[in-house]
Amino acid sequence: MSNTRYLTAPPPGETKMPGGIPYIVGNEAAERFSYYGMNAILFVFMTQHLVIGLSDSGAARHMSDAEATTWVHNFKAAAYFFPIVGAVISDWLLGKYWTILSLSLVYCLGHATLALLDIPTGVSGEDILLIGLVLIAVGSGGIKPCVSAHVGDQFGAGNQHLLPRVFMWFYFSINLGAATSMIVTPRLLRNFGPGVAFGVPGVLMALATFVFWLGRNRFVHVPPARRRFFDETFSAGGLRAMGSLIPLYLFVAMFWALFDQTASRWVGQAVHMDRVVLGFEFLPAEIQSLNAILVMILIPVFSHFLYPLLGRFFEVTPLRKIGIGLFLTVPAFALPAWIQMRIDAGGTPTVLWQFFAYVIMTCAEVMVSITALEFSYTQAPPRMKSLIMGLYLLSVALGNTFAARVNAYIESQSQRGVQLLEGAAYYWFFTGCILVTAVLFLFWSPFYRGETYLQSSETVGEETGTE
Repeated sequence: MSNTRYLTAPPPGETKMPGGIPYIVGNEAAERFSYYGMNAILFVFMTQHLVIGLSDSGAARHMSDAEATTWVHNFKAAAYFFPIVGAVISDWLLGKYWTILSLSLVYCLGHATLALLDIPTGVSGEDILLIGLVLIAVGSGGIKPCVSAHVGDQFGAGNQHLLPRVFMWFYFSINLGAATSMIVTPRLLRNFGPGVAFGVPGVLMALATFVFWLGRNRFVHVPPARRRFFDETFSAGGLRAMGSLIPLYLFVAMFWALFDQTASRWVGQAVHMDRVVLGFEFLPAEIQSLNAILVMILIPVFSHFLYPLLGRFFEVTPLRKIGIGLFLTVPAFALPAWIQMRIDAGGTPTVLWQFFAYVIMTCAEVMVSITALEFSYTQAPPRMKSLIMGLYLLSVALGNTFAARVNAYIESQSQRGVQLLEGAAYYWFFTGCILVTAVLFLFWSPFYRGETYLQSSETVGEETGTE
């Protein structure tokens, strides 16, 4: 599916911003609106709107918090498992552009399926939800490693110094779309119902696909490796890169196990809090938008002020950023544990306490997620960019699988009359998990060894762990 009209490598000596970047950033903002808009209302939809049966009294029965949490994290685990599939299709068969375009259409079909939840179809709501979420997981997951790697492909040796800034703005566009959608879709769900609330993100995904198609002649289209994909993957350099990065991703997985609960357990906790601030009442699902808003504020703060300030005292390496971020996640989850203790005691604490937790968690996200995203690209051999991005995103799947399994076990024991990790104990359990992870990372990171690659296929430097 290649076309000779397209550039297949960055122009030699190019020092300016690549022309395709605005299309990628615009596509990402709209696509992230669609994903996070849908994701923001999943927990509330399943616990308050989706009817899964009747209770003994004949009343409509909705999912419990543990059931809904399991669904949310199983969906996220699937959405972050399929990046591996998308990466193999991209690097081996189709290339990044055609993989993104084709799977975006699957993505749109998933959103269209969820929009049917408001229309009588003769199919149960659970079945429609499952089909829609599977299609979205395949589409969104499949394009994830390709989009971020496609960003890096636009740069060569002459303008690679712009890459960190572009990844920052790439992440900024993600959160711009996310922040907007997490404010809009909860209101749509409350005022217009599931059909509109799930349909609007679908429209934005269709727009994202169109914007990406418009940029086709401005992109660098790195051809798929075909048979060379396996040669490079199983070469000494490929195996070395994967062997170095996989242990890092195991540590990052625990961060995602906690962070992604802002869309499940933190929403459930907000239901029991005083959500009126300065006379305005926040919806439980709406509070998630604070994370995306904070990311847009904190990205330039960290990039232009905090990192240079810390650099006066010690070298701010990627692994040090990730390590600090892991330790910041400890108080970020300990604060909701304390909030839950007050709720368990019969109190109704102000949602401002959860706002503080979001500030800490977002600082951790900026240091862990953005850093790991860029680090993964630069540590990947040229023909393995999408695959390595897929492995990084698999850490998100692993973390969400852990959270889903914990909640599934809690629910199964609850049905037997055994109460496990109830109330604040649940939050303290995960706080302990991330503390142990951060300490282990502190001992592992000095032993990291890796190499830095550009799309020119040349190794340009060596990355080592630092104490």
